[in-house]
Amino acid sequence: DPYAHMKMRKIESPHEYVFDDIKSAITNRGIKINNISHIGDMLKRTAEAVGATKVVYERAEAIEFCSSTISRRTMEADIHNIAFCPYIISVYSLPGEKETTYVSYRIPTPVGTPESQESIKAVQVLLEEIITAAVE
Repeated sequence: DPYAHMKMRKIESPHEYVFDDIKSAITNRGIKINNISHIGDMLKRTAEAVGATKVVYERAEAIEFCSSTISRRTMEADIHNIAFCPYIISVYSLPGEKETTYVSYRIPTPVGTPESQESIKAVQVLLEEIITAAVE
């Protein structure tokens, strides 16, 4: 599976609705959004400089955030689990598909001790819960 490293959902809803719903699902859990990376805008802005002509995304953002409770649990289990923070959910739409939006994230690989592995699995559970709350 070429996408074994990630989870992706295709949602039949315009980008702006899905993007707002994902942000709300994060903040409704009392989690602060650290940053929103405007990846689609960056690709459009830099296309000429790199000699590109293809429009990759209609819109594309990556929402970065951390859960203080889950992050603490992962890092208390193994200090090197800092590499899993922040969590990122990407929301993107493609040219010509205004009614379809994709939501994806990298699957955090459970590593280390059993305690560490369980704490990292909790990160994926959180990501799934946020997306489910937003789109269903």
